[in-house]
Amino acid sequence: MSISTDEKIAVVGTGLVGRAWSIVFARAGFPVSLYDPVDGAVEQALQLVEELLPELAQEDLLGGNSPDQVKARLTSAPTLADALAGAMYVQESAPERLEVKQELYRELDQLAEPNTVLASSTSGIPASAFTEGLANRQRCLVAHPINPPHIVPLVEIVPTPWTDAKVIQKTKALMSQIQQLPIQLNREVKGFVVNRLQGALLAEAFKLVEDGVCNVTDVDAAIANGLGLRWSFIGPFETIDLNSAKGVRGYCEMLGPLYYELAQEQADPRPWSEALVNEIDRQRREKLPVEHIGTRQVWRDQRLAKLVNAKKQADQKLGE
Repeated sequence: MSISTDEKIAVVGTGLVGRAWSIVFARAGFPVSLYDPVDGAVEQALQLVEELLPELAQEDLLGGNSPDQVKARLTSAPTLADALAGAMYVQESAPERLEVKQELYRELDQLAEPNTVLASSTSGIPASAFTEGLANRQRCLVAHPINPPHIVPLVEIVPTPWTDAKVIQKTKALMSQIQQLPIQLNREVKGFVVNRLQGALLAEAFKLVEDGVCNVTDVDAAIANGLGLRWSFIGPFETIDLNSAKGVRGYCEMLGPLYYELAQEQADPRPWSEALVNEIDRQRREKLPVEHIGTRQVWRDQRLAKLVNAKKQADQKLGE
């Protein structure tokens, strides 16, 4: 399924995620209408996007477009109705509060044309929680990006129990067309896939620090300089498949009992206590004062951009 780039995209909510989405759609050739109820938010978002585009062009992350070409496809909508007028697809990136999304989706459902897809960027709230009572609820689903989506391509497609199959198909096709990488969940689950995997890792990371096994820096190093290097291009199942001459079966025969013992030790969910959070924060602040977090975020995004570009070149040379 190919979608004409004459079709309009509406981005509702222009914070960090919303403005990143606007880049993703615009660099793929779509006209994008941006709306945010906060005064001046869209103008600020457009300014930040304009400042970011030359750097993305240097990393070949504008799909062959110039910064001016991408910028020209972005327009500010004075009202929600204006943003939705003629839109084929809506990417909602409003605050992560259920009551906010419930109210917003009532408006979206009333104002958008009946066939317009309504997709939420929510990180963990199932769309059924804020779309159940809508007249056109079958066109609603989650399209959850990984931050920042203009650099990290994965998108989790999470339908509600009533999402129309054609809506899922159209959303996946759109994501593929704009060079994002969609994965589809078969049913709603709290936190979706990425945050559930990240949550399991964070739970163990917090325990290792709390139990005095190692410090925060060493936990981070174990991922950044160990597991993360492999995980940047292959996932956990392929990792274990390649770590045995007999593949997954051989790996499980060899190490399955060990992992079962570890799982029994790890089956101890603990709240992140104030004392533990304070200690982890103290160690991080020794490495990075809080006033420098913004600068480090820029550094992170620059590193991610170079990594994504390197992966693209490696895929072209070596295959995926």
